[in-house]
Amino acid sequence: MNITIDTTAGTLEHDENGQKAVLALYSPEAFRILSRQWVRVEWSQKYSYSFAWLGRPVIQLPEDMIRVQEVIWSVQPDVIIETGVAHGGSLIYYASLCQLMGRGRVIGVDIEIRRENRKAIEAHPLASRITLVEGSSTDPVVVSAVKRMIKPDERVLAILDSCHTKQHVLNELEAYQELIQSGSYLVATDGIMWDLHDVPGGRPEWATDNPAAAAREFAAAHPEFVLEDPPLPFNESLLSARVTHWPHAWLRRR
Repeated sequence: MNITIDTTAGTLEHDENGQKAVLALYSPEAFRILSRQWVRVEWSQKYSYSFAWLGRPVIQLPEDMIRVQEVIWSVQPDVIIETGVAHGGSLIYYASLCQLMGRGRVIGVDIEIRRENRKAIEAHPLASRITLVEGSSTDPVVVSAVKRMIKPDERVLAILDSCHTKQHVLNELEAYQELIQSGSYLVATDGIMWDLHDVPGGRPEWATDNPAAAAREFAAAHPEFVLEDPPLPFNESLLSARVTHWPHAWLRRR
């Protein structure tokens, strides 16, 4: 892909696979092209590793944090399951939203919760809203333990952010889908891997081995779920494109 920006003329020349186009620089289509390339560059520079939430590293693109907040407010879940704990920043973020809403709790599942991270999470002021489960998110013993923590009438939102291979994500989707009630979501994060296979730090196999591919396959096999971006609760911009690490991520139960 070749991109030429002329700020004097106010144009963006775009050449991809021999298909050339000249666009107005300040247009939605130019925004889509530039933001896609910006995501590729920021990911290679580990931009999302430069943020914390209430004292804990969060390792998320800020736009994705705002978008998931919109969904949490809309769904009003009783339980948020997150697979993949890392430093715990996302758990703290979701717990803080539960605290603000006056309802909900968070279950964090990870194959390994490092001692220093567990200590920091359990000492956090929001720890009372967080339960940590150590073990593989697809281990039947772990899945059963998580399910026992949830009452039959509780509304669940599941955010899958652990191992991002297609097969692992498919296994997670199958493991947790029965917990999701109508109107709530399974979220297969980091589908952007498909567009990062050729950037520094990426891997060629990511072109097909990624969470977005898993979400599409799951949706095709499960008509009770629809793969679609959540509606924007507010949009007075000129844009419909989203800047995200989570394309093709949102599986809503009908």
